Amino acid sequence: MERADSSDLACGVVLHSAPGYPAFPVRLATEIFLRARARLPQQRPLTLWDPCCGSGYLLTVLGLLHRDALRQLVATDADPDPLELAAKNLALLTPEGLSAREDERREQSVRFDKPAYLEAADAAGRLRERLDRGGALPYALRTADVFAPASLAAALAVPDGAEGGSALVPDLVVTDLPYGERTRWEGEVPDGAPVLAMLRSLASVLPEHAVIAVTDRSRRIPVAPVPALERLKIGTRSAVLVRAGDVQDAHR
Repeated sequence: MERADSSDLACGVVLHSAPGYPAFPVRLATEIFLRARARLPQQRPLTLWDPCCGSGYLLTVLGLLHRDALRQLVATDADPDPLELAAKNLALLTPEGLSAREDERREQSVRFDKPAYLEAADAAGRLRERLDRGGALPYALRTADVFAPASLAAALAVPDGAEGGSALVPDLVVTDLPYGERTRWEGEVPDGAPVLAMLRSLASVLPEHAVIAVTDRSRRIPVAPVPALERLKIGTRSAVLVRAGDVQDAHR
């Protein structure tokens, strides 16, 4: 990945940020995405879902970096509060959205006499040029409880501009778990093993081929009895990849 890309994608430069909503390491996001995509049976443009999307930073970064590999994005969260911020970030997945952000940053550079805003405007222009090669990326933004299969199914069933007007069928899930410092679980959190409960809920609405990639600030994410396709660790975060069909089999 180019150094300029990582710099342009830093939280608060072009992408919108707010206190309490942490960013996600760009290098790790790409590493997980590419490894998970390689586990899919077909290398066609895919539908990517983050069911704990928060500010939408992770999805927006992946959308900008991997537009050619993506058909559409799905962003859901049990907490409606950050979804306004997520909507602003996901709107950057259109050339028009990035042009508007570039204009906004240029105006701010004049109004506040801050060169950093002019640099941010240039970054928005570079990201727009990158996105222009693949075009605007469709997305759906919903409120849904990751522990409630009916809530997830309802969120995926509403087309909201999806191609062909059909239900959303994610091929890949990438999500960063709430870890208690700045973010927390919302919704009907089960006692004991929330990660397994989340995997069961997600797998109930996913096709068997789908891959679920979960990250956390921990040494190891427990998923037994579900077999892990792969594990990795970068910096303070660890990640585990599982297949939806394996989750379904483990809990039959």
